[in-house]
Amino acid sequence: MIKDYILSLPRLTKQLIVAGFDATMCLISVWGAYSLRLDVIHHPIGSQLIVYTLSPVLGVSIFSFFGLYRAVFRYTGISILKSLSFAIATHAAAFALALSFLGFFGHIPLQTQEVPVSIAIISPILLLILCGGLRASFQLYLTGIFETRNSIHSKQRTLIYGTGLSAIQLALGLENSKKITLLGFIDEDLKLSGREIHGHQIFDTKKLPAIIEKMGVTDIIIAIPRLSGAHKTNLLRNLRFNPVHVRILPELDDLSSGNVRLDDLQEIDISDLLGRDIILPYFELINKDTRGKTVMITGAGGSIGSELTKQILNSKPNKIILYEQNEYSLYVINQQLSLIKENLNLQTQILPTLGSVRDPKRLEDVIKLYNPETVYHTAAYKHVPLVEDNPFEGIINNVWGTLNVASLAIKYNIQKFVLISTDKAVRPTNVMGASKRLAEMVLQALSDESSNTIFAIVRFGNVLDSSGSVVPLFRKQISEGGPITVTDTAVTRYFMTIPEAAQLVIQAGAMANSGEVFLLDMGEPVKIYDLALQMIELSGLTIKNDNNPNGDIEIKIVGLRPGEKLYEELLIGDNPQKTMHPKIMKAQESYLPFKELILEISKLSEAMDSDKLDETFKILKKLVHGFNPLRS
Repeated sequence: MIKDYILSLPRLTKQLIVAGFDATMCLISVWGAYSLRLDVIHHPIGSQLIVYTLSPVLGVSIFSFFGLYRAVFRYTGISILKSLSFAIATHAAAFALALSFLGFFGHIPLQTQEVPVSIAIISPILLLILCGGLRASFQLYLTGIFETRNSIHSKQRTLIYGTGLSAIQLALGLENSKKITLLGFIDEDLKLSGREIHGHQIFDTKKLPAIIEKMGVTDIIIAIPRLSGAHKTNLLRNLRFNPVHVRILPELDDLSSGNVRLDDLQEIDISDLLGRDIILPYFELINKDTRGKTVMITGAGGSIGSELTKQILNSKPNKIILYEQNEYSLYVINQQLSLIKENLNLQTQILPTLGSVRDPKRLEDVIKLYNPETVYHTAAYKHVPLVEDNPFEGIINNVWGTLNVASLAIKYNIQKFVLISTDKAVRPTNVMGASKRLAEMVLQALSDESSNTIFAIVRFGNVLDSSGSVVPLFRKQISEGGPITVTDTAVTRYFMTIPEAAQLVIQAGAMANSGEVFLLDMGEPVKIYDLALQMIELSGLTIKNDNNPNGDIEIKIVGLRPGEKLYEELLIGDNPQKTMHPKIMKAQESYLPFKELILEISKLSEAMDSDKLDETFKILKKLVHGFNPLRS
């Protein structure tokens, strides 16, 4: 294809081609000026040939001086016409001075070789029209404006929500898009309604449904980066009732420089629907157990573990021990941290270490070698259905793994041990939740046995986009055309972003005196069915059901999975206490003394060694308050 060939040429070659076209336009403009002025088709003779030579020499030199050959045609807009106008004005002045100096101006007899004065006026006007038209045509061609009718109609017909600097810079960035046709702006300010920005009208939000229908709008891009959580939630809830695909422009430090790309646009996610305003971390808490220290993270390659390592690295620890049993996960997080370290010019030593928390000897070798001062224990089997199908493995990993690391923390005088727990540990209906509650009890009991190590437990709900989370599953199902699978129309869950969860974990651990259970403020629970519905609607699609059989995506109810319950809780008792952080509470929950607990855990081990599942569940029910397995 000719366009692809042109775009593949070396930059210098393309610049020479454009200069050649400009030189040709200079010749044509002089010829046109003569022909218009003398009212005949002009044939240059004699000294007139010098005029024809002078115009392109001056033109290309001046255009080069003004930087017109540094611009990339397919990414230039109206600004290039301004530069071109200045360059041609300079060319006109230089051309007139040169002709005057050479003494060519005189009277206007048709048969003489003299140069009419008006040539120096008409020629630049023609040159502006020719060069401007040439550049506009090149730009339109290279950006695909002349492609087939079908490709034009397949473009996303888009409105930008907002009229601030971000919206304007986004509009400029979309000028040359092959995929998006910008139709205008939307703003809540009635005073702006009917005005224009770069030739695009500003519409009133109250008339949005009519505008969408009239103009055939397919997409809306929200370009208000510093929108509060509550305002963003309200806005999205209003937009979801329109048949359009909604995307959002994230906060960008370089918006003012015009560095906006289509890649910067994000799909609307559940985090935008939660309405949670960001609370800045308390840096005295973030740094207390991490800055300048040796920090160990078990399960460092997991969703929470990997984010914890990144947050901790920003606190400039002395060493970070990445303890992970999965080789690929360890490789990925080590690469990511190494890049962050290089970019921030940090001196932290990153120590990728393969090993399982079920291997006491490997754990002890690592702890003896590196002598960590703080341990964040995130290693766990957390997927409810998988642990339900493999109960012994889940219990061994989650309970004995925690006991192994915690016992070594006491033995080697580790200052702080923080366990990452889950809301599923509260009155659990599944083995995973029961095993995590038992792991919590191990730490609570050990806190009475240790005078050197401070133990803390941090309990929270689901994190967005973690492995196995419902959000990436729904997104994948929507992209494949459905159906979306929901277990029950009434099921609700708490959600939190991974970065927020990791920050709060670090801060909660820093407040521990020993044995407390910290509860993170998860906000309001989200109905999973409503979440699925909103994700469909904000993708510009419609739900397919009995009332709308021609819809796009069906929501299929598949029933609760083994061990799953409708509602999750964060607290066993009813005595939460406030802390210095508004998003963190703490509770003291009942547990067995260590000697009694370890005796029961030994019985649990014997039952599993004997492959007695019923006996295992009987002991779990005795140990874990409220454990009510849904399995038969």
